[in-house]
Amino acid sequence: MGSPAQYSSYVKAAANELGFSFVGIAKAEKMEPEAKRLEAWLSQGFNGRMKYMENHFDKRVDPRKLVPGARSVISLLYNYSTSAAQKDPQAPKLSKYAYGKDYHCVIKAKLTELVEQIREEVGEVDGRCFVDSAPVLERDWARRSGLGWIGKNTMLINPKAGSYFFLAELIIDLELEPDSPIKDYCGTCRRCIDACPTDAISPSGYILDGSKCISYLTIELREEIPHSFQDQMENWVFGCDICQEVCPWNRFSKEHDEPAFSPKAELMEMTAREWHEITKDVFKVLFKDSAVKRTRYRGLRRNLDFLPDRSHSEN
Repeated sequence: MGSPAQYSSYVKAAANELGFSFVGIAKAEKMEPEAKRLEAWLSQGFNGRMKYMENHFDKRVDPRKLVPGARSVISLLYNYSTSAAQKDPQAPKLSKYAYGKDYHCVIKAKLTELVEQIREEVGEVDGRCFVDSAPVLERDWARRSGLGWIGKNTMLINPKAGSYFFLAELIIDLELEPDSPIKDYCGTCRRCIDACPTDAISPSGYILDGSKCISYLTIELREEIPHSFQDQMENWVFGCDICQEVCPWNRFSKEHDEPAFSPKAELMEMTAREWHEITKDVFKVLFKDSAVKRTRYRGLRRNLDFLPDRSHSEN
């Protein structure tokens, strides 16, 4: 029978072996301050058409509603930073996280393995794995567990490695030794605020109007993109990395070593013309195992048609 501290050490070591870069632990409890902030954010309509954000509010702010008997929330960061870049500078741009295989599948398999290893070490443990797939306030739990602070761009920033990470959680009924939050190191910097082409980040930072975010417009929004954003998309067709690209803390990001996240050569080599002429059949092959398939061909086609066609620059 081990102590909470011993179990915590084991969990972190096992997670690191599976490829997770950072692991932190927080006590499973109701998130009172976060609940108030979420309520205020929703009341201002910053979730846009993401009505699912309004559902399961109680579960979103209390992990014990998701996992009865929960005692600990384990937060994990999985690196996806890469220096790989699309060859044609005029090609419509993808967020780096979508270069390789769908992270939901890759990381969920690792979490399942981690749970099995914990059970082998500790005995019967009940819990659930989450990878951006349930009403869990991922960044808040990661902040609570000391993995970073939530920056002015509302991304979780780790002081040793920046923000190019997927977040995942295990909510379990095992008592572990919790970690402590760290301080905010954004200081007076406002590069993300100034760089956002749609003014989605509030003037003082820390609040994101999701309905203006390019990632929302290209992925979450199912309707036509409002014409008011016509000249503000900066050639992004799926997601957006601008607020991360300008963040000084990402100078500490390191190249990931996950083969599943390596991009297909044909994706990186696509010209602007090939993007704008993409067919449904090509879409199915190219994005078979990718997060991009979430938009479906129709959604990607809508995004492409909304962008100015820069393929003429090849002539």
